[in-house]
Amino acid sequence: MKFRYLGNSGLKISEITYGNWITHGSQVQSETAIACVHAALDAGITTFDTADTYANTAAETVLGEALNGERRESLEIFTKVYWPTGPKGHNDSGLSRKHIMESINGSLKRLGTDYVDLYQAHRYDVETPLEETMQAFGDIVRQGKALYIGVSEWTAEQLRAGQELATQLGFRIVSSQPQYSMLWRVIEPEVIPASEELGISQIVWSPMAQGVLSGKYKPGAPAPEGSRATDEKGGATFIKRFLDNQDLVARVQDLRPIADELELSMAQLAIAWVLQNGNVAAALVGASRPEQIAHNVAASGVTIPAELMTRIDEVLGDVVVRDPALTRAPAGRPS
Repeated sequence: MKFRYLGNSGLKISEITYGNWITHGSQVQSETAIACVHAALDAGITTFDTADTYANTAAETVLGEALNGERRESLEIFTKVYWPTGPKGHNDSGLSRKHIMESINGSLKRLGTDYVDLYQAHRYDVETPLEETMQAFGDIVRQGKALYIGVSEWTAEQLRAGQELATQLGFRIVSSQPQYSMLWRVIEPEVIPASEELGISQIVWSPMAQGVLSGKYKPGAPAPEGSRATDEKGGATFIKRFLDNQDLVARVQDLRPIADELELSMAQLAIAWVLQNGNVAAALVGASRPEQIAHNVAASGVTIPAELMTRIDEVLGDVVVRDPALTRAPAGRPS
């Protein structure tokens, strides 16, 4: 396992980071989820990412149980705040001081830890003054409940405004967690240049484009049984936008000779591809079976030659989404 610094901080994280977004507390049983976390530890992963909203707090509880007994100082535990939790009342979402302060306490209890290494704004809250949000984050850092602060799916403009306030308040934003893959590159025109300027790294989610880049989906063929596309608990909704484009599905199959040339699986190629970007600190991967972990970790440390990176661009062509406007906050606070 290779490790990278997170932003301009001294914190090192595993470049393959384990995330439990869709799986824990919903798709798979707790015993399997715990086995996946243990497999991640065995594979050298030390960084684990979750959020209070995943399975309405259940994912944090499962992760806390799975990491119980591990040396805390050897782990990096990340969580997030913004989306509705609990009974989803009028103050159970957003980035108000009230919601942030109550959420961090709930997350720490569920995770079974005194602090998280990184606490992230899961989206930008257009209805709460940014000053209020950043002051709350600063207080959490000073209280020792979070060591570092990050954000998710913020625009370049929002990153600049947030970092300016954070600096004034005596801390820094060190990370951004956007969607990023060969097929979804909306952060490249604006977010990555701003992040490089501000000392912020990317922790990218969905590097395999919800599994499309694994190559398991074939043009004109039904989705394989047990795949994310057949999961009615949420997985099918997220992957649909890719699978509806049959030209895209066909072009993904054309990447197979490149993966073969590198002696990688299609999934490993997808993960290795995002790690070629110097502003990416980690690729988030999940698992529904423990054996998937070691397979994905094999992408760590892989270098894709420049000529093959160019060939990937040529194969995918105009199916790649690049519009920076698609990195944006929701229209209003969730309810």
